[in-house]
Amino acid sequence: MSTAAPSRHAFPVLADLIPGTRVRDVVLTLIGTAFITVAGYITIPLPFTPVPISLATFAVLLTGAALGPLRGSASAGLYLVLGLVGVPLFAHGASGWAFSSFGYIVGYVVAALFVGALARRRSDRSVWSTLGLAAVGSLTIYAFGVPWLAAFLGIDLVTAFTLGVLPFLVGDAVKIVAMSALLPLTWRVIDRTGERD
Repeated sequence: MSTAAPSRHAFPVLADLIPGTRVRDVVLTLIGTAFITVAGYITIPLPFTPVPISLATFAVLLTGAALGPLRGSASAGLYLVLGLVGVPLFAHGASGWAFSSFGYIVGYVVAALFVGALARRRSDRSVWSTLGLAAVGSLTIYAFGVPWLAAFLGIDLVTAFTLGVLPFLVGDAVKIVAMSALLPLTWRVIDRTGERD
């Protein structure tokens, strides 16, 4: 990654404000993976669905926005690959692919990429645009998670939607609102600090 001036359509994300290039990018990617892992361990199982409530989705969206599309998707991708080869990173110490919520984890990679790309276009600078950025990320995760859930359980998409989306809408709304407060506030503080220097 270069710290050169952004093009007309590519603005810095929060991670770009940290000095360094290659070493910074590797360290931030590893930190992003660790953040997703720790958040993924914070789960609440629900008796009526095989998909648990997890903070991993919030971590993925925040990682994508803060690190940008390449580092963010690399963090989520490393999380996915390590879990696939047997490292117990997923919720409840799971690994591999043969479980009902694996599709959501695949969606993490794409969601981090999309959210990071939107952040590069300054969509993380205001409350309203951050709401949109986070909603796009959440929908992307569902777009991968629900079909996998349907195929894995052998159920139709409507039932998969009922099991894999509806129970999580309130929680997702809270995460989206939290992001829409946190990211613009962070940029506001950075901008004010820059004005004082």
